[in-house]
Amino acid sequence: MQTTLRVDLGEGPFDVTTNLWVITLWERKFRRKASDLANGVGIEDLAFMAYEACKQQGVVVPATLDGFIQKCVQLDPLNDETVVPTKPAPTVGD
Repeated sequence: MQTTLRVDLGEGPFDVTTNLWVITLWERKFRRKASDLANGVGIEDLAFMAYEACKQQGVVVPATLDGFIQKCVQLDPLNDETVVPTKPAPTVGD
């Protein structure tokens, strides 16, 4: 499961992408299953995922999640869906 998040810690926006390890850490911290994400994601969930993804990708972040959230001026999930072109379905008479 991958989600791209746009983050701005006050120095301009940048994108980070979650991975299996980030989601595993989220499950452990919040004692929920990844399938629960289909029912909605809270801002703390997104912040935690962004925080852990930043750490993994070498972005310097505050020492604590709370410090990260306090410094964060933007946090938005980006649309990860890719458009896959397909041929239109045949119609009667084709």
